[in-house]
Amino acid sequence: MKVIQVFDPALCCSTGVCGVDVDQALVAFSADVAWANQSGARIERFNLAQQPMAFVENAAAKKFLERSGQEALPLVLVDGEVAMAGRYPNRAEIARWAGILQLAPEPKPSANCCSGSKCC
Repeated sequence: MKVIQVFDPALCCSTGVCGVDVDQALVAFSADVAWANQSGARIERFNLAQQPMAFVENAAAKKFLERSGQEALPLVLVDGEVAMAGRYPNRAEIARWAGILQLAPEPKPSANCCSGSKCC
């Protein structure tokens, strides 16, 4: 299985889901990471404030920081290659990178469907 590494900006804790003003994108991403890990994915996260050496020791992360600065984080690597930067991936992107098969979404009723009919 592929290794997904997420290089987070400086966060107050390991997930960033703490404190008074919680970023909802981090809440969703943390839930997606938990789901992916339960599905067998291998996701590693590194926080610039708490694990700065991880950024220095990873050639791709170091080069990214030198070129783009910490304002451009988060950085997502898949098997050591840059997959995304500047935002957190959604569940579908994580699933694709990790090779996790997602369940098909529930079918939605047609806009032409009328109440009580059998067309839905």
